[in-house]
Amino acid sequence: MNSLEAWGDCEFDRRPRAIKPYVQSSAVYLFLISFGCVYYLSNAPLLLGHYDLGWHLAAGDLIRERGTIPFQDPWSFTLADKQWHNLSWLWDVIASALFQYAKFSGLILFAMACGAVIVGYLANICLSSGASAIAASISVFCASVLYPAFATPPNIYLAASPNTSTMLFSVIFFGECLKRTRWFMLPATMILWANLHGGFLLGFLIIGLFGGVALLRQDWTNLKIYGLAGAGCFIAIFINPLGFHIYDGITATLGHFVQANITEWQSYFQNVTLPGSIPGIIYILTFVVLELRYGGSSSVPLEVRLLSWLFLCLGFYQYRYMSFFFLFSSVPLALHLDRLLPERLNRLEVQKSLLAAGIVGMCALPLTFAHIWPALSPPDELLSEQDARYLRVNFSHARLLNHWNVGGILIFHTRGDVPVFVDGRAATAYPDGLLRDYFKLVKWDIDEPIWDALLEKYKIDAVLWPTVHDVLKRFLVDKRGWKEQYVGSHESLYVKP
Repeated sequence: MNSLEAWGDCEFDRRPRAIKPYVQSSAVYLFLISFGCVYYLSNAPLLLGHYDLGWHLAAGDLIRERGTIPFQDPWSFTLADKQWHNLSWLWDVIASALFQYAKFSGLILFAMACGAVIVGYLANICLSSGASAIAASISVFCASVLYPAFATPPNIYLAASPNTSTMLFSVIFFGECLKRTRWFMLPATMILWANLHGGFLLGFLIIGLFGGVALLRQDWTNLKIYGLAGAGCFIAIFINPLGFHIYDGITATLGHFVQANITEWQSYFQNVTLPGSIPGIIYILTFVVLELRYGGSSSVPLEVRLLSWLFLCLGFYQYRYMSFFFLFSSVPLALHLDRLLPERLNRLEVQKSLLAAGIVGMCALPLTFAHIWPALSPPDELLSEQDARYLRVNFSHARLLNHWNVGGILIFHTRGDVPVFVDGRAATAYPDGLLRDYFKLVKWDIDEPIWDALLEKYKIDAVLWPTVHDVLKRFLVDKRGWKEQYVGSHESLYVKP
């Protein structure tokens, strides 16, 4: 061995060679996270457009002020004796604190950080399953663009809302059940999930599916792992201020008749918008074709395929589950894509390209934030701050019949000075009878006897309704002698004579 060969094998040369693979493997994460965050930031106004954001912030302020979770809703005049089951109290508190110190930019950065963790976790799952860097990048990038469902607002799932925590923890449960190395962390994660959003039941569905496959295979070791994880998670959900009553909040949401009137609980076909939904349709068709073509001969774990198909079917039934399909299907799609990619593809060059693109994406992040920062404001596309101020000054403590969509932002601006009739908390805060009455009103054609009866039943002084509903205007103003007192950005106020 000559001196050059000896120098090439010495310890001094081994360290850079050890660093190089690490940099290369990080290229996928840098590319996906940076461009995912750029995409989320560019849609920041939509992230803030969630109709329930207003009452979530108001609830967080109230909990922090009182030091306890309110037993009943303090902002409406229609609650009767209904208990308010606030399943997202912890998210409300976090959002309230962020808003106090960083305003809407803090909420956007928080949602974006959750999105970055989701993207990074999905990339790790794909790479750990054996997918190449380019296949994982294509698959995860498509999933990260599609699952927020920006094309069909208000059904946004990466938003300044508690829904984001369910998206995040679903991916974590999925990854940890697949790897089976850190399953003991799932109960601790469930404690957070159960206090952040009512979607924690999906964690049991994921664990149960993995456990069911282990049972079919008679894999007793893994069955024991999933059984212990599930038992620990069941105990963990009771570590919350509502205790056993957390299930009252869940049952007030799942299977409730109100779901038929909320767009995210309606079918996929009722939420399709063109051309916005075309990329998602192409993705679904691509997944189905590749599954039918390579499903029987691929290395995709059975549990992953079952989860993907399950949530695809659930997504057609109720739109909100389609986002989970995009997330879970990224793994089988990446492994299928590897079969289509050229075998002679220079993987090193691909990783170099991803690294360069990721650096560009990171540089674009501050520029994107500077561009969207002036547009960060409350969701006033339905009710502006000026509209709320007029109501607060002139109709404080009036019995106001408001449209469902403006209830949350009205709570945010008035904090009960203008009590609301209803808002997006639905059956977790309002009696079933009230909700049934309200949904009799939300039709384009006016059923005059029903309107007359409910206006009298609830002693309504004023009606705050979308201006475009001119049929209601003709009924109230022309036929019942009401006055159109105020016309706001999108809502009109009709006052009883």
